[in-house]
Amino acid sequence: MIYCAGKIENFAFAKSIGVGLVESSINLTRSILHDKPDEIVFVGTCGSYSIKKPLLEIFESSSACNIELSFLQEQSYTPLNNFLTNVSCETMPKDSNTSIQMLTKAQKIINSSNYITTDAKLAEHFVKLGILYENMEFFSVLQVAQAFNLPAIGIFCSTNYIHKDAQKEFLANHKVAMQKLESYVKNKLDSTLGV
Repeated sequence: MIYCAGKIENFAFAKSIGVGLVESSINLTRSILHDKPDEIVFVGTCGSYSIKKPLLEIFESSSACNIELSFLQEQSYTPLNNFLTNVSCETMPKDSNTSIQMLTKAQKIINSSNYITTDAKLAEHFVKLGILYENMEFFSVLQVAQAFNLPAIGIFCSTNYIHKDAQKEFLANHKVAMQKLESYVKNKLDSTLGV
């Protein structure tokens, strides 16, 4: 089943689950219990921590993390597993930095938070860890999928770089990103169905 955040990111082919970590986890859980999907595909936009990555690029990911900015500034810690991927978590080292470095060799990791980063210097810290993108919902999508033992993937289009005017850049590129995502998903569905 295909999902999206909703509000300004709606698609005719996707069910909206809400914006941010909390709304998306609650509403995705409700949908899984009611709709009983076999798999989860999340479609949405993202910001890019790396200025070397082209904007309006479409890509797929099955890895996410939940790192708050205070963690990068060594002002907080978490007892929770803050990385999820198709790679088995049991085989990953417990050290977060080592886990990230191992994952980035195979996956594009999406960082999720209820807050959107606007500090370019902090974005560079994410890039050093190999985390190149930010989307508010994807970590909770993977966590809920994992709880129900469902395969999950995300399809993303980058709309902006991380800087103080990130929201303006996001809004300027959002319409094109939505069109690109819609076209990509429809082509993928057509090829899957043999149309």
